[in-house]
Amino acid sequence: MNIETKRQKEKDTVALMIEIYCKKHHKSKHLCQECQQLKDYAFTRSDKCPFMETKTFCSNCKVHCYKPDMQQKIREVMAYSGPRMLFYHPVMAIKHVIETQKEKRRLENAK
Repeated sequence: MNIETKRQKEKDTVALMIEIYCKKHHKSKHLCQECQQLKDYAFTRSDKCPFMETKTFCSNCKVHCYKPDMQQKIREVMAYSGPRMLFYHPVMAIKHVIETQKEKRRLENAK
């Protein structure tokens, strides 16, 4: 998979997770201003990520490039939306779990 495809896949996943979170927490059909700002911020961080070629997910990255307040917001979104992804996009959710497990094993073996 090339870097741009990987980057777009990451953006699609985070966008969907933010949408799920916003619909349930802010009762909005479209992203509220706060969630739109978080999405824009996440996309900017993804566009500037120097580790895109080798990383799997931001949570596995050694460098946390999000500002502390944005990092807290994205954690809340992920904690809420992650378990619900199975209902909204089961294929994406299953692939994410598989890739996460592979990365954890790879990191453990590297130590």
